[in-house]
Amino acid sequence: MKPSSLSLIIFLLGAAISAASAQQKDSAWLEKLLRAQASPLLQNVLNKPDTFQYQIIYTSIDRDKHNRPHFKHYYYNVDRNRYFNPASTVKLPAALAALEKLNSLKATGIDKYTSMLTDSAYSSQTTVLADSTSENGLPSVAHYINKVFLVSDNDAYNRLYEFVGQQQLNESLWQKGYKQVRITRRFTPMTEEENRHTNPIRFVQDGKLLYAQPAAHSNAVFDFSKKVQVGKAHWDWDDKLINEPMDFTTHNNLPLDDLRQILQSVLFPESVPAQQRFNLTPQDYAFLYEHMPKLPFESAYPRYDTTEFFDSYTKFFMYKAGKSKVPEYMRIYNKPGWSYGFLTDAAYIADLKNKVEFMLSAVIYVNSDGVLNDGKYEYEEIGYPFFKEIGDIVYKYELGRKRKYKPDLSRFKPGNL
Repeated sequence: MKPSSLSLIIFLLGAAISAASAQQKDSAWLEKLLRAQASPLLQNVLNKPDTFQYQIIYTSIDRDKHNRPHFKHYYYNVDRNRYFNPASTVKLPAALAALEKLNSLKATGIDKYTSMLTDSAYSSQTTVLADSTSENGLPSVAHYINKVFLVSDNDAYNRLYEFVGQQQLNESLWQKGYKQVRITRRFTPMTEEENRHTNPIRFVQDGKLLYAQPAAHSNAVFDFSKKVQVGKAHWDWDDKLINEPMDFTTHNNLPLDDLRQILQSVLFPESVPAQQRFNLTPQDYAFLYEHMPKLPFESAYPRYDTTEFFDSYTKFFMYKAGKSKVPEYMRIYNKPGWSYGFLTDAAYIADLKNKVEFMLSAVIYVNSDGVLNDGKYEYEEIGYPFFKEIGDIVYKYELGRKRKYKPDLSRFKPGNL
């Protein structure tokens, strides 16, 4: 099928500016801060950038007398052209795009709480007509987004991907300036063509059909010209060992600085150009501010086993390594991802007690045997401690950093949303 003209135009524009965005970003100051307090484990990681392929971004935030935030970004070993598998971090833009699409369909009478029933019309597609984890027993965009932030639920993401559609999801991000972002697949075994096909969906209320979305096929044009291979061997879908690197050429791609900026655009929409903002309502922002920092034990629907889904299950910075309790006064708005040995997190951290706020984003690759899909990654030994220690170092610095104006963080306080 002939590619859409919009996809082609956006692709060509992206190719034209690719050279301008290819440079690596580094800040000697951030490296100095981390190394001055790094444990032997962290020093070892920092000394081996090729092995661990880490990237780190620290964003300091200073408020003016009107409480308007001003941002300064510090980069360490950040290169947007060094591929890492973004894993579940793509669920953040998918959730935002779903809310944005709902707002374009207001005339139909649907919103994020309307029951959303997913049918199937192509190979490997599955249906969802009920959800026992929701309060009313039915699925909805709001409930899917809730599960995405609580425990990074894969099926919830798949349903958001199917609602938005591959083409609209990518083109909407490209139009916002995220030219290198590529979201091509669900998190379930499917071919490239199967991922281009998305399901028919019905929105119903009290048994009445409000809106029917037909099955769709994506004509989005992706640049797969750069071959991306990781590791030395991998296990395929049939549990067969392939003694070749794993090919990520057509997989999802989300550069760390883009992930950081998408997060910033949600929490501080006024800080980015209007073109880069998502079309969200005040109610959407309040919904996101409530659910992004929510911990599994705080959820009644779904209800989680907190021995498995502990406080820091999706909070890598400062807490994940010890599976410890997150204090009530610490609010962490983030989206992490973990897959194939890559760990990623982008977070805005607000200490409501000490009036401290900052952003941290990082990725690390921990796969010493070079084999992907074997389930043998050094997440516990190296990955999670890496995030915890970076978070601890920056938080300690932030506690001691002098500010002309203390931030008013009341907008992020539970009950004030």
